[in-house]
Amino acid sequence: MSFAKLDELGRKLEALEHALAILGADEATHMAVGGGEKRAEAMASLAGMLHRQATQPEIADLIETAQAEPLNEEQQAAVREFRRHYENLACLPAEFVERQTTARMRSEQLWRDLRAKNDWQGFLPSLEGVVALVREEAAMRAGKTGLDPYDALMDQYDPGNRAADITPVFAELKAFLGDFVPEALAVQEERLAKTPLKQLSGNYPIDRQRELGLAMMAAVGFDLTHGSLSVSHHPFCGGVPSDVRITTRYRTDDFLSALMGVLHETGHALYEQNLPSEWAHWPLGRARGMAVHESQSLFVEKQLGRNPSFWVWSLPVVEKHLGEDWSISDILPHVHHVGRGLIRVDADEVTYPLHVILRYELEQELVAGRLEAADIPDAWDAKMQDYLGLSTAGNFADGPMQDVHWPGGAFGYFPSYTLGAMMAAQQWAALKREHPSVDDDLSKGRFDAVNDWRRERIWSLGSRWSTPELLERATGEKLAARYFTEHLRQRYGKA
Repeated sequence: MSFAKLDELGRKLEALEHALAILGADEATHMAVGGGEKRAEAMASLAGMLHRQATQPEIADLIETAQAEPLNEEQQAAVREFRRHYENLACLPAEFVERQTTARMRSEQLWRDLRAKNDWQGFLPSLEGVVALVREEAAMRAGKTGLDPYDALMDQYDPGNRAADITPVFAELKAFLGDFVPEALAVQEERLAKTPLKQLSGNYPIDRQRELGLAMMAAVGFDLTHGSLSVSHHPFCGGVPSDVRITTRYRTDDFLSALMGVLHETGHALYEQNLPSEWAHWPLGRARGMAVHESQSLFVEKQLGRNPSFWVWSLPVVEKHLGEDWSISDILPHVHHVGRGLIRVDADEVTYPLHVILRYELEQELVAGRLEAADIPDAWDAKMQDYLGLSTAGNFADGPMQDVHWPGGAFGYFPSYTLGAMMAAQQWAALKREHPSVDDDLSKGRFDAVNDWRRERIWSLGSRWSTPELLERATGEKLAARYFTEHLRQRYGKA
């Protein structure tokens, strides 16, 4: 039977994907610096091997004949995803995949070194090479799919995402934040005038922060027998569902930065660990897309991790590991601090979307060829001044070199963050309607109801439904930005 052959193929492809994922996670965390060139060569060869096996012409025939076989509903859904996955991969030749994999990895390796030195000019030639390959990929995908080049890139991270739909939503959000950021800052200033901020000690050894992170991960549902926590230049969640590798980065003067990073990546990891294992070797068994993925990570970081009820429970845990005795009124001004900052991953809930919109706008210009890599710093600085009133002139490390996405060739990913934030707020509202006592659960360190709801509505479904359909089935309605803006108003606005 053709479906049986597709099933067998899926297991072979899963094995190669597994190897690439673990090699990639190791490269970003434990590999010696001198191993970069050979690691890039090895992963490029494996990526090419995977691509050739996954795009064999006979697979198209297997998909066609499998559709005519007597399949159950799950198998029919699996065939649909096999087709989408095959057509997506077939847009690119294997030779290009190998060339691009090498360029991306070497660029990211160089970025790790040169960002610390604020060396934009040294990094620029590598980035120009990545941008050239991204444009080449976009053109090939657009030619095969009929999509706009940037839409064709976004489609890799979130099938169905289109700039024509996203841009108006982001424009509306940008206008809202233009008024709301000053309001939130004013509210914060009024509160601090009544109750001055209690300064935290600023002395947090990394080993204690790590143990705190592991304790929090386990408490919110992370399976430590199927995952681990490491350090990297940029926090990420990698590996495979049975061996999830998450990372953070530490500052000894601030424990919240690393802890929120751990909670964010744990949100990603919970999604991966709870995907349907029986579908693991099918495209159907994968996460639906990066907007859904970011909704899961931001749900843990924002809806849970910055929830006052969460801190009722977690303060004793923090005290146990860090040795400081704080009250809720001491810690919440730090957890809910709003400020215009340069670094996206450290940004608060209110200003974070502006960081994403800045990148979304710039990368569209880059892909279209209306902006060249050499001109990024000036364009970045202009938007940063316009949106957040800050300058990055000459500060490349905290400007266009701060994220790993462009060095790694991930163009079209950034919209997922803000779409994910909107989806997370909508999921939380739906969850609270069904479980009105959820805040009380959090204050007691009980996460079962939260995780059961997300497992049933999101995690266990893999890629069975499109992103819009998945969200509508989970929450009862299509994506509505009002849940996100209302969430911001309630937490940071005027009472």
